[in-house]
Amino acid sequence: MKNLQSIKQRYGIIGRSPLLDRALSTAVRVANTDLTVLITGKSGVGKEVFSKIIHDNSPRKHNKFIAINCGAIPSGTINSELFGHEKGAFTGAINERKGYFESHNGGTMFLDEIGEMPLDTQAYLLRVLESGEFIRVGSNKILTTDIRIIAATNVDLEDKIKKGKFREDLFYRLNIVPISLPALSERREDIYMLFRKFAIDFAEKYHIEPLRLEETAKLMLENYSWPGNIRELKNLVEQLSILSEDRLMDVEELLNMAPQLRERRLPVISGGSGSLDEKGTMQEREILYNLLFDMKGDLNDLKTLVFELIKDNDLRVPDVQQFKSLKPGAFAGERTESYYPTTGQKERHVAPAAHYEEDDVYSGPVKPVMIDKSVHEDYDQMEVVEENLSLEENTKELIKKALKKHGGRRKDAARDLGISERTLYRKIKEYEME
Repeated sequence: MKNLQSIKQRYGIIGRSPLLDRALSTAVRVANTDLTVLITGKSGVGKEVFSKIIHDNSPRKHNKFIAINCGAIPSGTINSELFGHEKGAFTGAINERKGYFESHNGGTMFLDEIGEMPLDTQAYLLRVLESGEFIRVGSNKILTTDIRIIAATNVDLEDKIKKGKFREDLFYRLNIVPISLPALSERREDIYMLFRKFAIDFAEKYHIEPLRLEETAKLMLENYSWPGNIRELKNLVEQLSILSEDRLMDVEELLNMAPQLRERRLPVISGGSGSLDEKGTMQEREILYNLLFDMKGDLNDLKTLVFELIKDNDLRVPDVQQFKSLKPGAFAGERTESYYPTTGQKERHVAPAAHYEEDDVYSGPVKPVMIDKSVHEDYDQMEVVEENLSLEENTKELIKKALKKHGGRRKDAARDLGISERTLYRKIKEYEME
């Protein structure tokens, strides 16, 4: 653990996530070997930093290190860049040229976005990994190299293999030691630490006071999905640091300046074939997710109503701490005592309800909520109806409500349901709701 901490300090890695520590530990352990490493993770999670950690802690640390983005080199020139070419090998080749495998012999090569490498180049790379041999473009002379390969990708290579866009034998040759880097959304305990790091660095650079967040603003920040990962967070911190007038931001100001933090990405199922419109189940799931979010809002409204009744009727709550976790924002105060609005008296230590003596607390009367049982006698007999859990029926009901709400305007109804207008038309036809 001590070694990991020194690595974090050396490379400016912020975080205490177990997933991050596991990936870092794997990188340090494999550094002393010449094994090929495949680093996977979404764009912006720091894959190149991990490649440098492996190189700097390996026996090759005094030799050259080069990072190559395979997706940024045109397919017509990538072979020449990697393996070199002879004079006259193609139009414009007026001199012979050494490729990276030749010029960085003995060092480390980081191949980022390996999934974008052309198929013919993949075949040449496989030969280098297996035997260390390669041939310049336009030559028939076999050359050798001793170079370590660290590859990285932000796509699913196994899916590319199924589509015939990546060689299976190359995948297994690269994937000797896999390292999976967690996305920022999987490291929520690290988000505010990174926020503070970026804010302090920006403040020191421009000689201003570092930006800070209130607790509710922190929660909003930590519950955002961060599709751009660390890059997106750093950009946001720099934007807020220069545009915010207050150095302590509350959640309202944060959302005014960064409204995207309100967004919540619904879970999706990947790996299936066909478009979303061809697989209506996906849209049906989205409709049900929207329904669940609406139910959550209704539950919060119900909590608010209950606590309003308690407050307005001067009711005593035996143990406030048991209810604090249920209180909506308007009632989630910091008081730990019972409060009686009529007399203004407070008591900090409240005994269980069964041991209350009225004179022990205060002399004023307590106004109970009186319910006249005779008024509700007609409702004593009731029938318990089992909830309808049919996905089809619930979907139809939601579509009907949306159409009714928007006066039959299907475009507006589709937007409210969170699905495409085409999907809505298909569902209406499928359920014979014309």
